[in-house]
Order: sequence, then C-alpha cells, then structure tokens
Amino acid sequence: MAKKKTGVEKETLGKVLRYVRRHSGWLVVSLVMAALSVAGALYLPVLTGRAVDCIIRAGEVNFTSIKDILRQMGLLILLTAAVQWVMNVCNNRITYDVVRDLREDAFKRIEELPLKYLDSHQPGEIVSRVIADADQFADGLLMGFTQLFTGVLTIVGTLGFMLSVNLWITLVVVLVTPVSFFVAGFIAKRTYKMFRLQSETRGEQTALVEEVIGSQKVVQAFGHGAFEQDKFDEINGRLQKYSLQAVFFSSLTNPCTRFVNSLVYTGVALTGAMLAISGSLSVGQLTCLLSYANQYTKPFNEISGVVTELQNALACAGRLIELIEEEPQKPDAPDARVLADASGRVSLEHVDFSYVPERPLIEDFSLKVQPGQRVALVGPTGCGKTTMINLLMRFYDVDSGKICVDGTDIRQITRKSLRGNYGMVLQDTWLKSGTIRENICMGRPDASEEEMIEAAKASHAHSFILRLPQGYDTVIGEDGGSLSQGQKQLLCITRVMLCLPPMLILDEATSSIDTRTEIRIQKAFARMMRGRTSFIVAHRLSTIREADVILVMRDGHIVEQGDHEELLAQNGFYAELYNSQFSA
Repeated sequence: MAKKKTGVEKETLGKVLRYVRRHSGWLVVSLVMAALSVAGALYLPVLTGRAVDCIIRAGEVNFTSIKDILRQMGLLILLTAAVQWVMNVCNNRITYDVVRDLREDAFKRIEELPLKYLDSHQPGEIVSRVIADADQFADGLLMGFTQLFTGVLTIVGTLGFMLSVNLWITLVVVLVTPVSFFVAGFIAKRTYKMFRLQSETRGEQTALVEEVIGSQKVVQAFGHGAFEQDKFDEINGRLQKYSLQAVFFSSLTNPCTRFVNSLVYTGVALTGAMLAISGSLSVGQLTCLLSYANQYTKPFNEISGVVTELQNALACAGRLIELIEEEPQKPDAPDARVLADASGRVSLEHVDFSYVPERPLIEDFSLKVQPGQRVALVGPTGCGKTTMINLLMRFYDVDSGKICVDGTDIRQITRKSLRGNYGMVLQDTWLKSGTIRENICMGRPDASEEEMIEAAKASHAHSFILRLPQGYDTVIGEDGGSLSQGQKQLLCITRVMLCLPPMLILDEATSSIDTRTEIRIQKAFARMMRGRTSFIVAHRLSTIREADVILVMRDGHIVEQGDHEELLAQNGFYAELYNSQFSA
C-alpha cells in the first residue's frame, strides 16, 4: 500500500514538473539567482572571520583592513538582497503561471467532459478542485521554489566552504547529516495521506455548503435544517480529524530539525574549540565555521517544512490533475458534416439507451418526424421524455440504433452545428451574470436592437424588462439574481425567439408562467413553430392539443401515437392521463 501511495505521489510530481518545464526560461534565471544568493550569503562568514583575525591582541587592531572588509560586506549584502528580489520575482512568476495553466486546462476539460460525469459529481466538489485545491497547490509550490533550491544549494555550498577551512570539522558535520534525512523522510511518508484526505473532505464540505445554500428555501420549508446540520457536522468532524493529523505530523518538523541543528552546532563547537586550543585553527576560522554550522543546519529546518507543504501541494495537484485527465466526450468524427439550415426531418431507428447498463430505459424506440411537424412527448415522470431530448441534442449518445437529421446520423454531424440548429427552452432556466441584453443575445451576439426588442415583445418579456432600473442594460446576478422564476423563463424564451432555428425543443417551457401569460406565449409559440420541426414535452396536456403527433410514452416505449382527437377516441392511456387532469 505504501509503495502504491509513493508511486502515485511520484507520478503526480512528474506531471507537475511537465507544467513547470513550460516555463524553463524563468526556472533557469531563478536557479542562477539562487546560486548567486547562496554564494553571497556563504562568502559573508569568510569576511567576518577575516575581520576577527584583524584583532591581533589587546591594543593591536588593524582598523584599515577592517574598514576595507566592512565595505566589502556592505556591498555584498546589497548585491545579495537584489539577487534574492529577482529570484523571488521569478519564483512567483513560475508558480502562478503553472497554476494558471492548470486551471485553464481544468476548465477546458470541464467544457469537454460528457454530461454523465457532471451528472455524477457534485458541482461544489468540482469547484473545490479548481479553486481551493489550486490555491493550496500554489502555496506549496511557491514555498518549494523559494526555499528548496536555495536550501539545497546552501547545504552543498556550506560543505564546500567548510571543507576549504578544515577537513575534520567538515567530517563531523557530514556524519550527523543523515539524522536530518531520516527525520524528513519519516515526516513526509505520514503527511501525504492525511493532506490528501483533508483535500478530499474539504471538497465534500464545499459541495454540501453550496447545495444547502442553493436550496435553502426547500430546506427551511421542509424543516430539514437539523438533518443538514448533522450532515455538515459529520463532514466537519472528519475534516477536523484529518487536518489535526496532518498538522500533528507536520508540526514535528520544527522541533526535530532544531534538535538535529543543535547536534551539528555542538559537534562543530567542541571540535573547533579543541583545534583552536591546539593551535590548528584560528579564532577567526572558528567564528567562520560556527557561522557555517548555523547556515548549514538552517536549510534542513526549511526543507523539512517545505517537504511537508509539498505533500499538501501534491495531494491538491493530484486531485486537479485527475480532473484534467478525465476521459473527455468522444470528439466529432474527422469527416463530420457541418449541418447548415436543416430542413427538420428527424428519424430515430431502433434506439436503445440507459444511463446505467443494468437498468434499461429506452428500448427499440423508432420514430419519423417530417419537416415542420409538431411532436409532443407525454407520459408519467421517468418514462424517458427528457432523455429523448438529451439524445436528440446529443448530450448523450445512443447505446444502439441511430438518430438521423436530414438523413445523416447525428454522430456524423459536428455537435456545434447540430445544437446550433436547435432552439431549446427547458423547465430549468439558465442565465449568466451580465446584462439582460447579453443574456437575450447569447445565441445571436450580432442581433440588432430592433430584432432583440421584437423578440422580447413576442415573448411578452418587453414590458417587465422596461420596468427594470436600466431596462435592457440592467445587470442581473448568476441564474437571474432577484428575477422571479417566471421572468427568468420569459428571458429564456426570448433568447430562442431571437435565434429562430429550424428545430425547436420545448421542455415544460411555460411551467413557471401564469395562465394569462401562458395563453399569450402559446400563441407566440404557435407562430414561431410554424414551418419548424418542434418537440414539445409537457405535463399539462392542454398545452399540446394542437400538436400534429402526440407520442404517449411509458417505461421507455411508445405505447400510443396520434393526434389529440384520435388518442381520446382510443380511450387508452392518453385518455386516462387527460381525463385525470380534467375530471372536474
């Protein structure tokens, strides 16, 4: 299990490094600046040692040499500070460019994912990966660039400088060093799993909070607050547990590395003092070596902290990369046709489809729709009406059989052009943050002011839009902000009326509109559907009396077919549904 975890961690690190390599120019500059910064910091003790050796004895001090050394030290400190500033600029640039690339790739993949992935994952959990996990990864990566490079170079450089001063003291330092590696390895092995669980639980918590906030009216109406509170407390408790365990292991870093630091410093001080007493080492050289002992051990403290942060960063990066590497929807066929100005002839031939293989939904479904026909789909909840819409729009692909538009299998038509030939109004409205104008003209950004207003008048949205503070330039929030459900539905209808594509899909399009307005919109729909192939899903059977063909669905099959009068005359399932609505 430990080997598997280490393998996943290494694989994630390799993928992160591939993103880092895209910015190799900045990386090279950062490494050069790190080397110069370390060289400057390590040369300073040499100058300090020389200054100490200028104090020969009481009353005999070489002030001229000390002044020269102090000038050199001042210049060196200024240059080192400038180099460190440039290095930090490079590190910040690399870090946030890498995070930007990851977020762009993640969002691009979300746009390419099949709907079955989005239907099976909570939006809040996906948002947590793109936002929170990316931020956590950025923090760890920045610390890695800022401290890891300089830390490693400092260790190597310090050993080199110490070796040039005294071999024996350098050997003492080298012999104590493995203790630091043991401490770092011990902590690293135990933190990755906890940080991974912490990240996953944080995503679960974000998803729950978003769900409860979005459905607060329902939660309060059904008195479900206590249940949701218990659910949140359970997730919050797990997050606390994983966070405490991660923090516990990571908090071992500082005391453990400080203990190792003290061992190194003690070894250098004792050995150096004995050599100084014997005359093998000057006091200035001992001062220099003690300074190096501090500089040598400090990076181990920093690197252990960096390793802990990198565990968290890699755990978060792993979740983000998992999203990026999810299987996208099948691309359009290389020779896919671009459907332009469809006539509206649609056929379904022996279509089978199920969301879950062991639960068949639509079986051996066949249908031929002529251009300009109005086809209504009716039936009880769960019979497959909305699923048919998903298949027509190719949000899902059929398991077997085929769906054709103008004689061409829709799998041989580009998705963009297929969906561009449909105008769709659903029961669930969707509006983006922006102005009323931007929402209406989404499908036709080049539409004129007159065309937009004409579409709004046809949908009976014009009057309420004019009552808004800035009319068509009124900015609304996500999903319509403070607009009523009916007003949002009118805007969605206006959007389709402006585009007027050759085929229409109306899935409970007037479900949130009052009866008086609905009658007017039905007349507008009748004008709009004239000469256009239309698929209408409706529970209120009064709205589909004028349909050319009514398909009565039950358990994924067409059980009856005909116009309104024919189906009533058959006195079958449709008549039963119709009479249940108008029995009064």
